[in-house]
Order: sequence, then structure tokens, then C-alpha cells
Amino acid sequence: MTIKVGDRLPDTTFMTMSPEGPKPMKTAEVFAGKKVALFAVPGAYTGVCHRQHMPGFVAKQPELKGKGVDIVACTAVNDIFVLTQWSKDSNADGKILMLADGSAEFAKKIGLDIDLTARGLGVRSKRYSMIVEDGVVKSLNVEEATGNHDVSSAATLCSLF
Repeated sequence: MTIKVGDRLPDTTFMTMSPEGPKPMKTAEVFAGKKVALFAVPGAYTGVCHRQHMPGFVAKQPELKGKGVDIVACTAVNDIFVLTQWSKDSNADGKILMLADGSAEFAKKIGLDIDLTARGLGVRSKRYSMIVEDGVVKSLNVEEATGNHDVSSAATLCSLF
């Protein structure tokens, strides 16, 4: 079943990067007591993700923060080492919290996983964005096709305030 507005995010563990190296971070640590703009991409460095989706969030991060967002976060079914390098290469380092969902556990728990094994990509996350307040989904914008990013863009999230 797909998560919907009003639902609480499920408990899961993401991997993040700390100065000491990879660090697990529970859902509650990321979302409890905070307003978070979360977006998901099918994969780091992939076409639309790298050239359009991530750059939009990097550019709009100050505007989202100005609208009361505490954290702008990105999740993908990649390992934290790939996401960390992608963050650096995308000028997102220090602006976007990278949440590695390497085994697609979070994507599966919220019903936004997609099987791309026919394309050699395995199970990934659908492309979406959401506003989460204190762990509860307040808005959810899911793309129908992985190659689109308009519905889930940073500009769309900014327009919801």
C-alpha cells in the first residue's frame, strides 16, 4: 500500500555520512519535531536525477528554508558512498541531507518502490517529493514516469506554501 497524506512515515534506518564515516540514522532522528522537504530519485548520477531534479533542489534550498523547512533531504537506493560523492559533484554538500536507502527498505515500506531490473537497475525508488512535519506526510507528489520531474520538483514544493 502506498503512503498517503496524513500517514506517519514508517520506522526504518537510513545510512548517512558523518565526519567519522557512514552512520545509521533512524527515521525519527531525521523527521521528529522537524519540517522536512524530502525528495527521492531512482538513482544518483542518472540522467534526469543528476541534470534536473537535484539541481532544482540545490537552487531552491534557500527558498525552502525560508518557508520554514528545517531540512531538505534526498533519498535514493544507492549506497552512502555514492550519494556522498554525488552530493559533492552536485554542489549539494552541506545543503541537502543524503539518506541512503541501499536495500530499498524505506521505498518498499512506503509503497514507492519500482522494479527496474529489466533495465539492469534492480529495485529502486519512484521519483517523488513530500513535505513531512514531525514524521507525518503533509504533501506527496509522485511522478507517473521515472523520466519526469515536474510534479516532484523543488519549484512544485515551493508553490505549496
